[in-house]
Amino acid sequence: MAATPPARDFGWIAPSFTLPGTDGKLHAMEGLAGPKGLVLMFICNHCPYVLGVLDRLKSEAEALQQIGIGVAAICANDAEAYPADSFEKMVEMAERERFPFPYLHDATQEVARVYGAACTPDFFGFNAGLELQYRGRLDSAGKGPAGPETRRELYEAMVQVAESGEGPAEQTPSMGCSIKWKA
Repeated sequence: MAATPPARDFGWIAPSFTLPGTDGKLHAMEGLAGPKGLVLMFICNHCPYVLGVLDRLKSEAEALQQIGIGVAAICANDAEAYPADSFEKMVEMAERERFPFPYLHDATQEVARVYGAACTPDFFGFNAGLELQYRGRLDSAGKGPAGPETRRELYEAMVQVAESGEGPAEQTPSMGCSIKWKA
């Protein structure tokens, strides 16, 4: 069943965290940010919404990094109930897909709860002061293929954030599979 995130208070400060990455390193949130901001995205390995946008997600991440926005992905799904989202499978996916960003494991789901993550993919765009400025979707194509009319909503919003420190007033929430919470 598709889920959408709730509206978020803009200006909300990104809570600090440290999580293990598929690269074998521990990553602190503050070290993930670029000089102009940070995009945190909650994704997983098995969700058809994530798999449908994976190539675009990687290319948009690279484009954002080029303008000084740090990018990281977090998987918080219950790996016991969803083995495809285990840390070992995350490592395999990050290597196979050559993720251009850290892929982090939130095994306790504490970070996902603090951030209010609702679905995969779920995007949080922060300015240089780590204040929330974007809580929308990747683009207007949804999980389908992008076409010539597809708006690059995350990228366009984060360019605005990089230039002005503020995101767009109008944002369309992401939609995807619900986070698979532990019982």
